[in-house]
Amino acid sequence: MEEAACFQLAQRMASLQPSATLAMAARAGAMKASGIDVIDLSVGEPDFPTPEHICQAGKAAISAGKTKYTPAAGIPALREAIANDYTRRSGLTVTPAQVIVSNGAKHSLHNVFTSVLNPGDEVIVPTPYWVSYAELIKLAGAIPVLVETSIDEDFKLQPNAFKSAITPRTRMLLLCSPSNPTGVVYSREELVSIADIAIEADLSVVSDEIYDQLVFDGRESISFPTLHPGLESRSIVVAGVSKTYSMTGWRIGWTIAPPALSKAMGSLQSQETSNPCSISQYAAIEALIGPQDCVTLMRNAFQMRRDLVVERLGQIPGVKIPDIGGAFYAFIDIHASLGRPHGPPDSVAWCEQLLEKEHVATVAGSAFGAEGHVRMSFAASEEKLTQGLDRIAHFLSTIQ
Repeated sequence: MEEAACFQLAQRMASLQPSATLAMAARAGAMKASGIDVIDLSVGEPDFPTPEHICQAGKAAISAGKTKYTPAAGIPALREAIANDYTRRSGLTVTPAQVIVSNGAKHSLHNVFTSVLNPGDEVIVPTPYWVSYAELIKLAGAIPVLVETSIDEDFKLQPNAFKSAITPRTRMLLLCSPSNPTGVVYSREELVSIADIAIEADLSVVSDEIYDQLVFDGRESISFPTLHPGLESRSIVVAGVSKTYSMTGWRIGWTIAPPALSKAMGSLQSQETSNPCSISQYAAIEALIGPQDCVTLMRNAFQMRRDLVVERLGQIPGVKIPDIGGAFYAFIDIHASLGRPHGPPDSVAWCEQLLEKEHVATVAGSAFGAEGHVRMSFAASEEKLTQGLDRIAHFLSTIQ
């Protein structure tokens, strides 16, 4: 059918970029479907099945007829379970009224930016950053201010750089710990330094804590509002069940925010999407209040995989990675392999050549605001990881 000429895209769509991670995953999937043995290290989701007791709760919800509309902000029992879980783990008391359940953490970020930001407002975003941050901020009419970090400082936002980026138009800081794409985890002291500056500059802080239970080596995952009494009124926590419970497709995320903001986000959601999937909400309740052994098992598996990745990458000349303290990513510095006579000129070409020659899918660092790097997920079996790392080492040996 001929496309109607009267449909012209809105100006806000002119610069919107598709998700690079989803695009690479789709490309790898197409190659697999054609019979090619692709090792996909591009995806940002656990490779484990959703734990059985959670699946059973979803099935029970269907059998019980819990398939109708729910309150737009989420069923009361789930909001209470989220508030109780956060209070228990963080030590900071929150109420169900502060919780808005969404269709995933990405949707939660949209709710926050749309509810808080005005055109021309600036949001400070340390690089590397998750691919959707900048696009969601721009869709809200605001301006992402990208603050570069260094692998020598484990890609962590430094206080002086943070201060220098603040202008009269700065409204918000967006922080992610444990980090996607780097896997680094901020210490309490590092977060306190950032919090002090945010309070002094009267900024709100969005703390993406979707990986908060995937931390290694006994490290502490610290929720931002707990750092200082003055932060509770200016902080928004974004989280969900996707990474902790391997429930990416169930699409349940949430925000924990001051009550007035939560009420506004609930109103926004009531007009845009109505409620999150009712079945998924009941499964999420079971995830939060049911047995937690599955979380420990998956976290331990990810830590062993992290150890394998760190060991193997450390044996490859010219490759550097930061201190991976959580999540399931290695953010690899590939500057030494770029611009060689037979090598790729940039990270996009590097990933394309790796996929075409060695059939390993990764994501270019430019998608995360950090050219000269690639993100590799270790959400794969040790066998697949070993094969993938062998192929990466071979690829690098041909272009060094």
